[in-house]
Amino acid sequence: MWNVLDRIALLLIIIGGINWGLVGLFQFDLVAWIFGGSTAIGARVLYVLIAIGALWSLRVLFAPRPAPDGARYET
Repeated sequence: MWNVLDRIALLLIIIGGINWGLVGLFQFDLVAWIFGGSTAIGARVLYVLIAIGALWSLRVLFAPRPAPDGARYET
């Protein structure tokens, strides 16, 4: 079951992914644009939060998954 931190981490990863897609496709950094530059404190804080969200999500990636019948098994 996903908890609140898992959902926040997923939201941050989605924001980061969209931002990197815009950088790759259009050379446009939306986060930097919103906060007034990539070195602005707001942008730097958001970049760090996105990185923390990605690190948090590693535990979701490697967590054991339930078997179809509800029994637990190791991945």
